Amino acid sequence: MNHNAIIKITNLRLRTYIGFNDEEKQKQQDIIINAEIHYPANNLCLSDNVENALNYKTICKNIIHHVENGKFLLLEKLTSDVLGLCIDHPWVSYAQVTIDKPHALRFADSVSLTLNYSTDEGVSE
Repeated sequence: MNHNAIIKITNLRLRTYIGFNDEEKQKQQDIIINAEIHYPANNLCLSDNVENALNYKTICKNIIHHVENGKFLLLEKLTSDVLGLCIDHPWVSYAQVTIDKPHALRFADSVSLTLNYSTDEGVSE
């Protein structure tokens, strides 16, 4: 029987340069990242041995470093980069990243983009 471990990073609030108009290029904006990462929960993982689990703290630190030190024209590029960091381990079988850009539209709370990756389908979306 196969079991999945699922790591969820919820509402990681960061600031970065995102957008292509002059104001967006000059001033960092708030973004909110939600990520979900699946990997096999084998017996080694469940043995309480740190080396046998996916290190979510390392993943989160990599995301923070990349986002806060980057400049992005498109939300698609930023989301794709973060998804790449989430799947940068051979154990990962599925990952999904949603990034919200609050206040991007006048009458909406935020605009968001979601990308996912799955080894089961053999393609990323």
